[in-house]
Amino acid sequence: MAQETMEQKEKKNQEYNDYVKQVTPTHSLPANMVKAFLTGGIICILGQFILNVAVNTFELDKDAAGSWCSMLLVLLSVLLTGFNIYPSIANWGGAGALVPITGFANSVAAPAIEFQKEGQVFGIGCKIFTIAGPVILYGIFTSWALGLIYWLGQLMGIF
Repeated sequence: MAQETMEQKEKKNQEYNDYVKQVTPTHSLPANMVKAFLTGGIICILGQFILNVAVNTFELDKDAAGSWCSMLLVLLSVLLTGFNIYPSIANWGGAGALVPITGFANSVAAPAIEFQKEGQVFGIGCKIFTIAGPVILYGIFTSWALGLIYWLGQLMGIF
């Protein structure tokens, strides 16, 4: 087996770099920002519509209307995830679809749907919080740490 010359190695490296450049998707930051803004905005408009209907039509107070709005948005997100529609929305809208409460509901429902074939315990039970688990963990830890800082600040008269 003959050794490759330096020139052959450079040619292979250049061919590989050309291939990587060809298959790597390009993204436009301004376009992605607009898509995220539109997607998040549409979700927020839907939420506001639910709130307005709950308050004006069903005469609920703002707290009850907010609860219904959250529940309906979560339900809609889970249904769209189950019908494999929400992943397309999230793929197009990016963070605009993943940041609101609908994105959190999707992050819980998607693993449950994906791993249901492995059974209730080892499938759904073990995998349901694969994506949402870290969010819950660090959210609770951060709120605990900030609460401790606030409590200490009150003891010292800072707050």
